Amino acid sequence: MSKQVRVRFAPSPTGPLHIGGVRTALFNYLFAKKHNGVFYLRIEDTDQTRFVPGAEAYIMEALEWLGIAPEETVGKNEKFGPYRQSERKDLYQQYADQLINSGWAYYAFDTPEALDAHRKQHEAEGKTFIYNHHNREKLDTSLVISAEETAKRIANGEHYVIRFKTPVDETLHLKDIIRGDVKFETNLLDDKVLFKSDGMPTYHLANIVDDHLMETSHVIRGEEWLPSMPLHVLLYRAFGWDAPEFAHLPLILKPVGNGKLSKRDGDKMGFPVFPLEWKTEEGVSSGYREKGFFPEAVVNFLALLGWNDGTDKEIYSLEELAASFDLNRVHKAGAKFDPEKNKWFNHQYLVKQNDSDLAKTFSPILVEKGFSTPLEVTTRIVSLIKERANFVSDFWELTDFFFQAPTSYDEKASKNWKEETPALMQELISVLENIEDFTSANIETIVKDWLTKNEIGMGKVMQPFRLSLVGALKGPHLFDIVEIVGKEETISRIQKAISTL
Repeated sequence: MSKQVRVRFAPSPTGPLHIGGVRTALFNYLFAKKHNGVFYLRIEDTDQTRFVPGAEAYIMEALEWLGIAPEETVGKNEKFGPYRQSERKDLYQQYADQLINSGWAYYAFDTPEALDAHRKQHEAEGKTFIYNHHNREKLDTSLVISAEETAKRIANGEHYVIRFKTPVDETLHLKDIIRGDVKFETNLLDDKVLFKSDGMPTYHLANIVDDHLMETSHVIRGEEWLPSMPLHVLLYRAFGWDAPEFAHLPLILKPVGNGKLSKRDGDKMGFPVFPLEWKTEEGVSSGYREKGFFPEAVVNFLALLGWNDGTDKEIYSLEELAASFDLNRVHKAGAKFDPEKNKWFNHQYLVKQNDSDLAKTFSPILVEKGFSTPLEVTTRIVSLIKERANFVSDFWELTDFFFQAPTSYDEKASKNWKEETPALMQELISVLENIEDFTSANIETIVKDWLTKNEIGMGKVMQPFRLSLVGALKGPHLFDIVEIVGKEETISRIQKAISTL
């Protein structure tokens, strides 16, 4: 690539960042890193009616948490600043005027009522109303009134918009890195609004001007923007600028059924669709961070939604993803979101975590439950059960018996408590009472020697023993539990089981 790679993520601050937007940001980030380029963040807030306070800060925090923070953005390395479109407002008028003067755009004075009447008339005739070459010279535009009349109406404060004058009878053959050659007929395109009389550009004009001025080399965005590609390429042509290369990413699809993944799908199936929690007066939408996902697991999972490097490899660090990433290996078809696979990725990253770090995260949950346990003990417990967990929040359910004696016994497992069991358990208590070195390996050796010497079947003692300590036939290695619980508590639990069962 001859010029420096500069790519951007350009969200609108209209609410929390959807996981589809996160993946778009991630793919831009990976592409930039792969080509030693720059990944920057631009806030596209020209539509002030949809602006949501706090959304911009949320976007920044989400990218930071995921480890894919931009190199340039609002308040950071503002080489081509400002990076907030509302602060670039004064720029756009001159470019809208340039298009008027070169004949690529025109003023339109149609009122909303007039346009609505046209739409209804077309509907009555079974047609679709498109504002373009078919009717632009029959409507209230500067194409049919004099320059003097146009200037007078603008000076009088009449509301207008500036529309793009789409060329007629042309077939555009455009190249998309992911989709290959794509074709558009200009006669089917409408004359999009580029600028409004309140001094604000629409997305289309601001986006093109900013991408040019910020030297964007590649536009990597969701496939919902594919229909805008012909207009954007034509705008580059109208300005006499080189267009960037385009790549339109596939949609992230619902886990079941058809269509784009939505917040409703997440609510219904119990998984987050936002990176961080989002609070409104209506309630709280859960986030990956608050649900206990590791940011690295979220990034790894999202990277493989619609892309792979051609191998069976699934676990990648961010650096490995950047080294392997190639837009030519992004799929055209939508990628189905799999909540179970999402959890699987988190499990892989949880297992790789340091036991002590996990114990520190688990400790506040224990304090909340009323237990103050030394960190080294919690660390040992975590090491025994983390293979069975997807999240740190799963730890309590997997470890509660380490901290408190069972209050009930699993009904199915209780069938292992036979007539001879109380006597055997009483003998076991005598064996345990005489053990000096109360460590897992030593306890196991002495108990198994006792069973062998007395020709007692392993199952006759081991299952009731576990049931006494845990309340069910679950948990890690039995003698590890015995060591951590301690001699006194172990004996107390066996005695309670004898009297209860």
